[in-house]
Amino acid sequence: MNIMIVGCGRVGSQLALLLSQEGHNVTIIDKDPDSFKRLGGTFNGIAATGNGFDEKLLKELKIDKQDAFVSVTSGDNTNLMACQIAKKIFKVPRVIARVYDPRRADIYKKLGLDIISGTVLVAAMIRDKLIENRFTSYLIETGELGVIEIIANSQLAKKKVGELTIPDEFLVVVVERKKKVIIPQSDTRIEVNDKVMGVVRIASLKKVKERFKL
Repeated sequence: MNIMIVGCGRVGSQLALLLSQEGHNVTIIDKDPDSFKRLGGTFNGIAATGNGFDEKLLKELKIDKQDAFVSVTSGDNTNLMACQIAKKIFKVPRVIARVYDPRRADIYKKLGLDIISGTVLVAAMIRDKLIENRFTSYLIETGELGVIEIIANSQLAKKKVGELTIPDEFLVVVVERKKKVIIPQSDTRIEVNDKVMGVVRIASLKKVKERFKL
């Protein structure tokens, strides 16, 4: 994919490195040329100095050839402006904006942008570690689904994965066994001390926890 990133801070630089290492064609923009030092010597994409909402610069960097555009600067207004230009003017297929102020998230969504709110995400992660420990509620933005972790005891041992499924409420997706990750089939049998990871509907969380005695 051809991917353009605005903002070479901690998040932007790591994202650029990850995508570059995966073989994607990455272009990253930042108004501070010193920020590109975070990319080190392994980055093989394009690093350009300037504003992510400068239409002339974006054209020079071939924004019309991009499959995706991401703005992750430290300013919500900059991210909004850059993403609006990418989406509305240059018709980039996939546009994602980072938002610090969660109160602005709904506004961004109404403008047709995909939103990543680090503030909400981190708060949710900390909350889950404090309260649920083996449950994460940040699987999708709507908050309808989460992931729950179950350590198999003797009562679950020898059961088939299909027997654990609760239609439209709980589905096992991964089993970790002795540091080996298994993508199970419905007839895969559970062993004692397996770490079973399943997608759960939030509305059914209490029911699932009671069923597996969590």
